[in-house]
This record gives sequence, C-alpha cells and structure tokens, in this order.
Amino acid sequence: MKNIIGITMGDPAGIGAEIVVKALNYDKIYNECIPVVYGDYEAIKDAIEFCHSNQRIYCIKKPCEAIDDKTIINLIDFKYLKNHNWEYKKVSKLCGEAAFNYIIRAIDDALKNNISAVVTGPINKESINLAGKKYSGHTEIFAEYTKAKNYAMMLTSPTLKVIHVTTHCSLREATYKIKKKRVLDVIKLADEAMKMLNIEKPKIAVAGLNPHSSENGLFGNEEEEEIIPAINAAKEEGIDVEGPIPPDTVFVKSLAGKYDIVVAMYHDQGHIPLKLSGFKLDIRTNKYVSMSGVNCTIGLPIIRTSVDHGTAFGKAGEGRANEESMIDSIELAIQMAKNKFKR
Repeated sequence: MKNIIGITMGDPAGIGAEIVVKALNYDKIYNECIPVVYGDYEAIKDAIEFCHSNQRIYCIKKPCEAIDDKTIINLIDFKYLKNHNWEYKKVSKLCGEAAFNYIIRAIDDALKNNISAVVTGPINKESINLAGKKYSGHTEIFAEYTKAKNYAMMLTSPTLKVIHVTTHCSLREATYKIKKKRVLDVIKLADEAMKMLNIEKPKIAVAGLNPHSSENGLFGNEEEEEIIPAINAAKEEGIDVEGPIPPDTVFVKSLAGKYDIVVAMYHDQGHIPLKLSGFKLDIRTNKYVSMSGVNCTIGLPIIRTSVDHGTAFGKAGEGRANEESMIDSIELAIQMAKNKFKR
C-alpha cells in the first residue's frame, strides 16, 4: 500500500509551484507514493502552463480523496490566489499568509496520520513575517506546531549527511549555545536519523568548533568543556561516535565513506560542504545544473523533508527552475516513511 506524501507548495511568488509540477512529472514518484499538494490552484495551473506540461489538477478536500494517477496533481486548494492578485518575484503579505497556512494544514494532517510525511517547498521569511508569523524558518514552525522540544536540522546529499547543533543565529550566539546537553542530544538525533534511513549501526563523526579542534586548548575551550564530555556520554550509551575531529578534515573523511553522518556545530560549517557536494553551477549560463540536497527536521513526531534552497525569486514564473532537490526530498520522505512504519 502506497504512502500518501503531502507536499506544501511554498511561497506562490517563488519557484515552489514550478518545481512541484516538474517533480510530479516523474513516474518514479508515483510508483512509490500518492502525492498530495497543499497550495493554490491558480499557481499550480500557471506552472503547468509555463512548464508546458500535460498534467491535470484534481482538487480534493482531504488526502484520502487523492487519486493514484501520474497524470493528475491532487491539490488541496486554499483559494488565496485569484485573478493574479499576486506577483512572481515579489515579497508580499498575501503570499506569506498562504505559504504559512499550507504548512499548518499539512502538519495537522501528518499529526492525524492522514499523510505519512510532509515535503516542504521554499518559503520567504520576509513574506512570512509580513503576514505576522514571526518565525525564522520552517524548522521553527514545525517544532512549535508539533510541540517538539528536542530537534535538529539534517542536510543530505547523495554523498554527505550533516546534522547541526545550532542553525539560525549569529556565529557569536552559536558559540554560547554549544553545550554538552545539546551536543549529546544532536548525536542521539543523528543516530536516530540514520536508523530511519536503514543504517542499523551508524558511524557518527563530531566536528570541532575551533580550528584544529582547539589544539588542546590553544584556540578555545569549547571542545574540552562541552563537546568531548558529550561524545563520551554518547559512547557510554552505545553510540558509535568519534571526535571532535578538526572541521577542515571531518567532511573529507565522511565523503570518503568513513562516517555516515557529521555533527556540525553551526549553520555554515555544515551547509558549505553539503552544498559543495550537491550543487553545481554552470558559470557560462549562470544556471545550476545540479541542486541535489534535502533538508530534514529530525526529532519531530512526524516526518518532514524539504528542498535545500530558497524561493529563487530571480527566476520565478519563467519555467527554468531546477526540480532536482524537490525530487530528492520526496524520495527521502518516502524512504523514511517506509522505515518508520516498518519499525
């Protein structure tokens, strides 16, 4: 029996509708799941037209009404968009309100087991905040509406997996947030995430915070006082974990296959190597020829995966957005749902 996977369209002014339409043109997705889109009819119809697709839209009220047909896009239509009352490439309160409510409805359906996972399209933080929703991103929305207390952002590409101790905060603030308990919690979440991906005995690497992992205290004390005690505590619980490993080599070792996942200390420490491993830019055309990468929130009571890029306002509404990350996100959600319900 196929899992129903919910897909939120993202900000209507961005590339979300387009990458959803393009991704749902792939037979392999329909072979593994029944996708249901949370969004707006007008934006999906637009995307079908400028992507020159033959798909048809089937509007439904709830996920159980979805049809298993690869020529159909099952859509829960929120009816925010009418007569082009929105503009591509533009930040707006309307689009922020719409994008936020797609997410909330999908979360609710996942909590009620009406869908097996949520895949999120890109949102614009400025638009969300204009709509009065004071969140820094998807992760914080999901955490609040699922009442999750212990969660972390994991990024995956075909060759690298990274989970973060801290994310959306200044670098100065991140150093204050790196505490033994948080590092230990994220090591445990890394172990849990890998098991959801069918890796029975994950090998986990923990990156240091400072250059050379502080060189025995020469460049900082966070390793000795917070990170090493967390690693030792994880080992006592039977987790296969090593570190702290200098940040300039840990990702090289993981790419070589020595580790299944790296625990990164802050946002860019994890994001930069992940995007280097999955994104490819053609400087002749200034277009991404590969945008492989998925953002997951680990520690929620539901499965949530997401594209690992933004709304790309600069190319929205033109039919030239790359759907690779959306496909990867849907496929990862399917895999995690299968393993979750199998367990």
